[in-house]
Amino acid sequence: MVLLDMTVLSVAEPDLASSLHTSMAGLQWATAGYTVAFAALLLSAGAAADRFGAERLFRAGITVFTLASLLSAFAPGLWALVLLRAISGVAAAACVPASMAMIAQLYPEPAARARAVSAWAAISGAAVAAGPIAGGALVGAAGWRSVFLVNVPIGLAVLALTLGRAVACPRSDRRIDWPAQLAAAAVLALFTDALIAAGSQAWAHAAWSSVGFGVSVLVFCGLERRSQAPVLNQALLGSGRVRAGLLAAAAVNFALTGGLFVLPLLLQQERHLDPLQTGLAFLPLTVPFAANPPFTGKLVARVGPRRPILAGLALLAVGGAVLAGVVFADGGYPWLTLGLLLTGFGVSYALPALVAALVGVAPAGTAGAVGGLLNAVRQVGATLGVVVMGAAVAAGTGWALLMSAAVCAIAWLVFALARREETAG
Repeated sequence: MVLLDMTVLSVAEPDLASSLHTSMAGLQWATAGYTVAFAALLLSAGAAADRFGAERLFRAGITVFTLASLLSAFAPGLWALVLLRAISGVAAAACVPASMAMIAQLYPEPAARARAVSAWAAISGAAVAAGPIAGGALVGAAGWRSVFLVNVPIGLAVLALTLGRAVACPRSDRRIDWPAQLAAAAVLALFTDALIAAGSQAWAHAAWSSVGFGVSVLVFCGLERRSQAPVLNQALLGSGRVRAGLLAAAAVNFALTGGLFVLPLLLQQERHLDPLQTGLAFLPLTVPFAANPPFTGKLVARVGPRRPILAGLALLAVGGAVLAGVVFADGGYPWLTLGLLLTGFGVSYALPALVAALVGVAPAGTAGAVGGLLNAVRQVGATLGVVVMGAAVAAGTGWALLMSAAVCAIAWLVFALARREETAG
């Protein structure tokens, strides 16, 4: 439910824009409001789960998420919806690391835990990719508000299934630096706002947001230097391979989420497909998410994570180029299918391998921290994909898709060179 909400709104964009009389910038914030809050709070959500108890944080997150979804379905205007989406993002950040901690508690035996984590990852990946299909069916039947109403019965069912002491998790006295965490959220929110304003050519707005972004960066850096529980683990960022892996993870989500933002606009506004047809058009993207993860896991175990990551980034770059070519050459659905398949296989190769690679090179005792940082960086990439590719649509959807191909190609080059530089050093 939490990860489906990242992409389920994509097919609803034209209906939402018409209903709430909003612009491209408004559509960008309807999506980015969720991913900004999700990304920023993921940095400390793992520590919060340890401190307050994973099962308590999980239930609180699901309760708030369900209520915010219900209210989103009745949002009277755009900015009420954006605020509720941000609240949903905060709740989502509480749920994700807490759910992993609950799995660890429920499955203490390593083999059983590995199977449970694999199921968690497969369902999460399928949810992200299935968003456009589910959204298309819901919007086609009952409009954009139904996209949020469907979360209510799911949330209530999850709360019922997690009642009782069976999922009680231990607590710790782990500290959380809330001022630094809030400063990190301000950094990401103001940076996103500046980019959206610039894309809309609202230059005065962009300038003020840029000033705010600069001030918030200085405040965050000052708080981090004095903090006894910093938001960012500097030991992780000291490794070139970790930095390259994080860039690759951001590039994957940039291409996936940005593509899911701009392609429905193309299919509905230029190709005149209805929401259900648009959702079904994304079916080739979802097939690799269902079929490829077991193969990727075996491949990583046999050859290591580096080659699957490079293969995934290459497939994403080629897939983005093919999708751009579909727009420039007014290509048919077979070419769109090819581009979506390449994108789906690229994501399903790269992301599982990136988890293995980053955990493998993280300094001792930081596996949990690197997992939280990885998820946060992925959501930052998703936010930038929506903002930057959405702004590029003004020049043409093809250019936006070509931008995603370029980002993945740059990430491929950086990741490939990071290993060589470290080996040479």
